[in-house]
Amino acid sequence: MKENMKVAVMLDKMKMGWEERPIPAPADNEVLVKIDCVGICGSDMHYYENGRIGGYIVKPPFVLGHESGGVVVKTGKDVKHLKIGDRVALEPGKTCGHCEFCRSGKYNLCPDVQFFATPPVDGVFQEYVAHEADLCFKLPENVSTMEGALIEPLAVGMHAANQAGASLGKTAVVTGAGCIGLCAMMSLKAFGVTQVYVTDIMDKRLDKAMELGATGVINSKEKNPVEEIQKLTEGRGVDIVVEASGVELCANQGLEMLVRAGTLVQVAYSGSGYMNLNMGLICDKEITIKSVFRYRHIYPMAIKAVASGLINLKGIVTDVFEFDNVEEAMNKSIADKANIVKSVIKMD
Repeated sequence: MKENMKVAVMLDKMKMGWEERPIPAPADNEVLVKIDCVGICGSDMHYYENGRIGGYIVKPPFVLGHESGGVVVKTGKDVKHLKIGDRVALEPGKTCGHCEFCRSGKYNLCPDVQFFATPPVDGVFQEYVAHEADLCFKLPENVSTMEGALIEPLAVGMHAANQAGASLGKTAVVTGAGCIGLCAMMSLKAFGVTQVYVTDIMDKRLDKAMELGATGVINSKEKNPVEEIQKLTEGRGVDIVVEASGVELCANQGLEMLVRAGTLVQVAYSGSGYMNLNMGLICDKEITIKSVFRYRHIYPMAIKAVASGLINLKGIVTDVFEFDNVEEAMNKSIADKANIVKSVIKMD
């Protein structure tokens, strides 16, 4: 194996460059993975465009990317469940394992998590990554490494469905038909939710939602989504709203769409981090509000859902770029959101 690898680095806002770095050696409990596919996430685009998300500030050169699938090429001496040649999906967050949240099973809330592409931790826009073996999940033969990379956003959508208490016979609306919204929609359907409607203002994203199994879609620019949902549910409203747009108006419309005692799951962050919500309506309806921070204990279930054909992850992908064209991939993904639903970088 060669000694050095190519790494794509963010040099400044809207500017990518290249570095050559040593290929890392896996620790005893790690595997070395040759990265095959990396999805471009909304957080990657936000860091690239703005240089920060809240208190997380990029200090260049910084490596983006946290949605990844690849092939094990070396194993640490304590690794027993993976071998060279195994294709894996990488769960990107290493937690401490000892805090109250880790010990109670809510490890996604660990305050000391080290998460790919969250400053100051570098991401996976690089040829090789050494990663904790217990966070590398073997892919079945019928699941590609591209799908493996997209297990990460699917895990967010599945966590949202879990938080919503999704089950057979319930009805739902997903506001926002980006990658996470589409993953939430497919997860709700997989969990048995009978009717799942999707709202957005971009027709291509709504078309994609229908292609992937939405019951119906509403262009919020053209029609009042609250009125439309009232018509579609004969005035009852829906049991669940998954808010995946980060838009205050959409969250408040979601509250109006909900049946009494319904549940709003807030997945997306607003630009400022703050939202003004209709507290009178929340109280009058006894609405439950849940939130989503990444996911926990989801990867095995998500991989099985894809392997069984229950969820079509490949269908989300609209654009594939070569690793050499990473700057073009980032720029286009930001500039053409009306047409690009999900971009993936193919490393080879």
